[in-house]
Amino acid sequence: MLKVKTPKNRRVQRELEKRAPRLVEKGKKTLLLQGTKTSNVLNTVLSEIYHLKRDNAIRYTRKNDSIRPFESGGETSLEFFSMKTDCSIFVFGSTSKKRPDNLVIGRTYDHHIYDLIEVGVENFKRMDSFTYDKKLAPQAGSKPFIVFSGEAFESVDELKHLKEVLLELLRGEVVDNLNLAGLGRVYVCTAISSNRVFLTHCALRLKKSGTTVPRIELVEIGPSMDFVVRRHRLPNESLRKEAMKTAKDKTHKKIKNVSKDALQGKLGKIYVPDQKLGEMVLPNKSKGVKRERREAKKKNSTNEPASKKQKEDS
Repeated sequence: MLKVKTPKNRRVQRELEKRAPRLVEKGKKTLLLQGTKTSNVLNTVLSEIYHLKRDNAIRYTRKNDSIRPFESGGETSLEFFSMKTDCSIFVFGSTSKKRPDNLVIGRTYDHHIYDLIEVGVENFKRMDSFTYDKKLAPQAGSKPFIVFSGEAFESVDELKHLKEVLLELLRGEVVDNLNLAGLGRVYVCTAISSNRVFLTHCALRLKKSGTTVPRIELVEIGPSMDFVVRRHRLPNESLRKEAMKTAKDKTHKKIKNVSKDALQGKLGKIYVPDQKLGEMVLPNKSKGVKRERREAKKKNSTNEPASKKQKEDS
């Protein structure tokens, strides 16, 4: 069991508050590790992944002989590094005679292994091997598009799993609003077969089209490689349900006599007391009241008895 840290000063407390759970989580950090034996190709792959995710990535170049993600007991060191660096995605590179140029990409939940997928790297081309206008190079902090091409991403379980993991790895921080000026690159993932995926990184070039909408061309800027799926491990159902739970928003103060309907929206009830119209006091300036008074005055003048002087004259 890992020791739970308690803040001893203000600096430690601020660091723990950054790692505390939130209703809206920020972008996930990526941890890049390597095993006891790696090849030049694998080292270049790890360094270029780190270059593309420099803002949210941590790389360890020291060899780790105790990390074996798919073996029982070989996950302890990996979970320790995840807890230490507060990274929820990791990329572990190793090579052997049985599995050359091997990459293990996985996710963690509560700093415990959530799922794993193992791929082999083939036909790798580094970024330096591509020639293009340097103005098209992606700038730091830009958001990429991610394109998945091929029916196998919807029908093959291994590629479905690979699609989920690549989305978590490449998309970066989740945002609500985007500035179109910051969208200048795209990752293209093409399913060649049931176990092979071609991944490339392209820049977007905007050209004139005669209309207000520009014509878009893709310029390959690298890196590019083939992923051959070897092994994968899905999370068990209980862990998946626990990880998929979403926290409710902050509770709002309940307003009386107000309800919400899916069709009509916000509904409210208004209580009106019984109105006794006969006891209501009407203002003196009402035209109707004045008319009634004039009519009553005329009626009284016609019904008045004759005065004494009129009687004497008669």
